[in-house]
Amino acid sequence: MIVLVTGGSSGIGAAACRLFAAKGDTVYAASRRGTLPEGTEACPGVIKAVSADVTSYESIAAAVDSVIEAEGRLDVVLCNAGNGIAGAIEETTTEEAKYQFETCFFGAHNTIRAALPHLRKQGYGKIIATSSVAAVVPIPYQAFYSSVKAALLAYMEALSMELRPFGIQCCCILPGDTKTGFTSARKYVKGAVETSPYDAARKKSLGKMEKDEVNGMEPEQIAKAMVCQAYRKNMSMKFTPRIDYQVFNLLVKILPAKLMTWIVSKVY
Repeated sequence: MIVLVTGGSSGIGAAACRLFAAKGDTVYAASRRGTLPEGTEACPGVIKAVSADVTSYESIAAAVDSVIEAEGRLDVVLCNAGNGIAGAIEETTTEEAKYQFETCFFGAHNTIRAALPHLRKQGYGKIIATSSVAAVVPIPYQAFYSSVKAALLAYMEALSMELRPFGIQCCCILPGDTKTGFTSARKYVKGAVETSPYDAARKKSLGKMEKDEVNGMEPEQIAKAMVCQAYRKNMSMKFTPRIDYQVFNLLVKILPAKLMTWIVSKVY
C-alpha cells in the first residue's frame, strides 16, 4: 500500500510508519521538520520523509500531490498531527483555543481535502484520524483538547456518509493515555498562573493526567490498531484500543451525563 502519515516524525505517527513499513508498504511521513521517523532504520519497507505543515492547505496539498506524482496512487491517509493546550476554560483566550483547533482539526481537514480528489478518482481509499477517548469522556483543564477531538470524531462520522458512494472508508482511532512526547510538548495557557483561583485544582488534575500518560500505552499499541484497521476489508467507524478504555466508552452510553462527569471529576 501507499500510505501518507501526518505527524509522522515521532510518537504514534512514527510508530505507525514503522509498522506499515514492516508490512512492506511505502510510507510517506509528513511533518513540519520533514525528517525521517524515529527508529525507522531497521524497517524493511520504504519510508520517505515529506515536509508539510498541515495548518497550511497549500503545504499539505503539495505533499499529497508529490506522493501521487511519485506513486500514481494513495491508499491510506492517516491524519495524526496534533498538539495540546491545558488550562481553565475561563482563562483560555480565543487565540489559544484556535491554536488547539488549527492543527488537530483544521490540519486534518486540510489533509483530507487535499487527498479526496485523488481518492475519488481512484474509486477507493481509506482515511484514518487520531481522535481520543477524551472525545467521549471530556476531562477538566483539557476542555479544548476534548472539544477538538470530539469535533474530529463527528467530522469523520459525517465524512464517512458523504464518501460511501465513492468507495472511500473512514475510521477514527480513540487512544487513551499514551507514552509519547505529547506530554512534555503540552502548552499551558497564559492565564495558568499561581495567582489563579483554579491553580490548585489545575495542578492536581494535570499532574494526574501526566502521570497516567507517562505510564500509559506504548505508541506501538495505538499504531497497531491503525494498521489493523487499514488492512481490514471494512474498517470500523471508530475503534478504541485496550479494554479499559472501551469500558469508558460503554459507560458514557449507559450512565447519565451528570453521573459520568461526577466520576471523571473524582478521577481528576
